[in-house]
Amino acid sequence: MSRVRVAAALACRAAAGVLVALCLLLAAAPLAGTLVAPAWAQASVGSASGLPLPRFVSLRSDQVNLRAGPGLQYPIEWVYRRADLPVEVIDEFDNWRKLRDWEGTEGWVHSSMIQAKRTAQVLATSDGGPRTLRRAPGDDSPAVATLQPNAIGNLLGCHKGWCQLAFGSFEGWLKRDEFFGIHANEAD
Repeated sequence: MSRVRVAAALACRAAAGVLVALCLLLAAAPLAGTLVAPAWAQASVGSASGLPLPRFVSLRSDQVNLRAGPGLQYPIEWVYRRADLPVEVIDEFDNWRKLRDWEGTEGWVHSSMIQAKRTAQVLATSDGGPRTLRRAPGDDSPAVATLQPNAIGNLLGCHKGWCQLAFGSFEGWLKRDEFFGIHANEAD
């Protein structure tokens, strides 16, 4: 038997072994409980930018058209009138980004209308009231300022569920769940 035939036969046996192992793994899956995809399979990147999806960005202008689809031919569904508003990029198509805002509204904007600047939008308390910006991370830390719902600040960094923010000349800390503009896994 020639070396080429031997190599081909070995390759076929190896491939068959892999297929058998894969079939056994899939057959045993219901017995093992829920399969969890590896971390590399869960990570997603934008097809146009190569940046992670989802990710937070902010609006570049105080007039941004949110469209029904990725192109000028799609109707405008909403007009944002607040620069620096944090939004979540959840999909990409060419130069268009699909966004989700703090209310869950989704639509498409041109990539030139967003920026990488990280900002935060203060969420109201359960009774609709303001939040307290604290000097240091911790509920017992002194107050620096009272923040009205929907106030926009710059996100400076996070540590153990608390994030440092700047609102004009006021700088302090809020709990991660007191504002929109960061994913839960970014605050640790």
